[in-house]
Amino acid sequence: MTSAATATTDAARDAPVLFERDGKIAVITLNRPAEGNRWRREMLYAFEPVVEALHRDEETRVVIVRGAGEEYFSWGAFDPAIRGAMDKQEIVDFVLRGARLRDSLEMLPQIVIAALNGKARGNGVELSLACDMRFVSERATISFPEADMGGIPGGGGPARLPSVVGRARALELLCSGREVGAEEMVRIGFALAAYPHERLMEEVMAFARNIAEKGPIALRGAKRVAHTRLAPGLREARQLSDEIRSRLEWSHDVDEAIAAHREGRKPRFTGK
Repeated sequence: MTSAATATTDAARDAPVLFERDGKIAVITLNRPAEGNRWRREMLYAFEPVVEALHRDEETRVVIVRGAGEEYFSWGAFDPAIRGAMDKQEIVDFVLRGARLRDSLEMLPQIVIAALNGKARGNGVELSLACDMRFVSERATISFPEADMGGIPGGGGPARLPSVVGRARALELLCSGREVGAEEMVRIGFALAAYPHERLMEEVMAFARNIAEKGPIALRGAKRVAHTRLAPGLREARQLSDEIRSRLEWSHDVDEAIAAHREGRKPRFTGK
């Protein structure tokens, strides 16, 4: 017979978001590998209290965000089929709530590292952009498919990506939707380093332990100064992103993308 303690442990392991500690390091794991660690409501709702608690946490110095499994960091939130099954206001509310979470993640006092163990798309890439730095597995890829669906990334990607890879490269990635591999991610400055897949977490943990031993005032102070330097422009860009993304859901182009997917044809966008 299963004990209450075992049942509790099993339930915790099945949670959409896992939270573990290793000394002064916290590890947050997106825990739906069979679904590509897609950014669903249950994952958003489970992630929110973790970030809220970290804002009050004075012991943790480094936070690592990763995906469970061997293939995906996070395969985003939407595709035409998922969007077509949801009410428009429901989609907007979900997107904007997720954007608020990424804003909160970015403002954590700790140094936050994204460890991309596999493919990331759309919302998944945006989650990593809300982190302070990124390391990737040799298997990792990133892409923004929103333009193919007549939309723009709504989780802060267009606001944050230019400061990471530069304006021209950011626009190229956002507008083309092409997939970028690990080597290119390092070359364009999206990631600090790429590692063999089996060594990714070992390398990231070693880096995090080194950082975690530094003075906490120094770590938090450096992050505050760096963020303050970028904050005014970022804040305005984020507000504009929310406004555009909200209006876009009622556009003809979004409806056309969903209809084209259902009918198995290329969408005919009109800009309306």
